[in-house]
Amino acid sequence: MMTADIPVWADVLASLLLVSGAVLALTGSFGLLRLPDLFARIHAPTMGNTLGLGCVLLASILVASLHAQRFVFQELLISLFVVTTSPVTSMLLMRAGIYRDRRDARKKAIGQPSEALKQIQRMQ
Repeated sequence: MMTADIPVWADVLASLLLVSGAVLALTGSFGLLRLPDLFARIHAPTMGNTLGLGCVLLASILVASLHAQRFVFQELLISLFVVTTSPVTSMLLMRAGIYRDRRDARKKAIGQPSEALKQIQRMQ
């Protein structure tokens, strides 16, 4: 098996990108655990994981391009797919949360008698 010599600067840059990507993804995951409600919880992992994955993909592009001695196109397609699908997924989850909150509010409003009805019941 032949191994390509990758310059030291590329190794250091790829390592920094991988570590920063891992830190960003970890920060987003902590935000998922620590934030109080659904809408705040969705924001942290979406931003952290998307940026973290972007750093990992940049490191992959760098190392794969130097190893193949040409520009590698596949990682750009992966990046494009992730950058477009992650925000769309989070928007759909937020809409589902809004729908659930509205549905729960309607159930509470239907199940509780109005103030006028409460006053009539007190008078009887």
